[in-house]
Amino acid sequence: MANKYSITKEETAKLIKEYGKSDQDSGSAEVQVAILSERIRNLTEHLKTHKKDNHTRRGLMKLIGKRRGLLKYIKNGNIDEYRDLIKRLGIRDNI
Repeated sequence: MANKYSITKEETAKLIKEYGKSDQDSGSAEVQVAILSERIRNLTEHLKTHKKDNHTRRGLMKLIGKRRGLLKYIKNGNIDEYRDLIKRLGIRDNI
């Protein structure tokens, strides 16, 4: 059973459908960034109430680093696709 800070299979399927090239496309960088962004949002909300939860904070930093690497990969491949993705996800361009 997943806890309330991870994302469910239904949410993952919705993100794959929205950001993937097909309904089964769970491996593309865009889909991975979308899934990581949702997990980051959930953990950020958790840390707002549990300020001293340093184990979760470390996991959050690892997820942010992973997302940053994927965004850098997308940016190097196609800058227009990168700009569209960060606009749709509502994240800042800090790469």
